[in-house]
Amino acid sequence: MKGAVEERAVKLGEHILNNKATVRSAAQKFGVSKSTVHKDVSERLKQINLSLYKEVKIILELNKSQRHIRGGLATKNKYLNKKLTQSSIEV
Repeated sequence: MKGAVEERAVKLGEHILNNKATVRSAAQKFGVSKSTVHKDVSERLKQINLSLYKEVKIILELNKSQRHIRGGLATKNKYLNKKLTQSSIEV
């Protein structure tokens, strides 16, 4: 059982590193919760593979620094799509 958790942590770290993935997208791909991904890559991976942990940490910090921008763009797109949908209904 313990080997599976460690293997998952490494696979999650490699996925995040190779795809510059967010915690949310990695969780969705692997079918686990965001909490599990975060714990695997921030705690377990540090004990298993320190060099991979350091590389993944850089990507996670970058994602964290950009999340307010991504959220703003998502909200902007939401209301643009809503506006376009309403105007196509009115036509």
